[in-house]
Amino acid sequence: MLIRRQRAAVAALVSAVAVLALAACESGPDKAAPQAAGSTANTVVAPGKPGEPARRISPEEAARLLPDESPNSADFRYVQMMLVHHRQALTMTALVPQRASSPQVKKVAERISAAQQPEIGAMEGWLKNNGGPREQSGHDHHTMPGMASEAQLKELANVKGKAFDALFLKLMITHHQGAVTMAAEALGEGNNTLVEEMANDVIAQQTSEINRMRSL
Repeated sequence: MLIRRQRAAVAALVSAVAVLALAACESGPDKAAPQAAGSTANTVVAPGKPGEPARRISPEEAARLLPDESPNSADFRYVQMMLVHHRQALTMTALVPQRASSPQVKKVAERISAAQQPEIGAMEGWLKNNGGPREQSGHDHHTMPGMASEAQLKELANVKGKAFDALFLKLMITHHQGAVTMAAEALGEGNNTLVEEMANDVIAQQTSEINRMRSL
């Protein structure tokens, strides 16, 4: 989570209205010399518009120029939905060790579990840091893209061998496609950098896994 925060801080600065550069070291080589009146220490250089010179502003004004990345309803909706989505994926992968016959399917399931467990932790931490879950009006988890039905999960739990392998791949490919759809929607509607990073990670990882499962 710390890595995500560091990356998000960099992304926020890059996407700011002005690229900000600290000028705290502009007092000259003689660090012991007193600062003259009008010193540029503790100011920030904000590049001007095309054709206009840069200007110096206070750190407080610079902070106000940064975009507001407060989470909106789309961010909360995505994180809360994806928690449910990931947990169902783990329910499915938990069946693999005892029911699958293909070593490749077992390896895919291990990778999915290894990737989604920490993602669940990151999303739970994000919710905690942002005040906890929010009520989602007009939303039913069963209608989320890619979610397996209770009947499909029951069927998966009752088959073994090659029949399990085939059904697992079918359901998990659909499940991943749904996650990619949800992540793309979050990128288009959300406002928070950390949620954007989580959504991008889901798209990258799960698109790769879809391609891998299709090749089996």
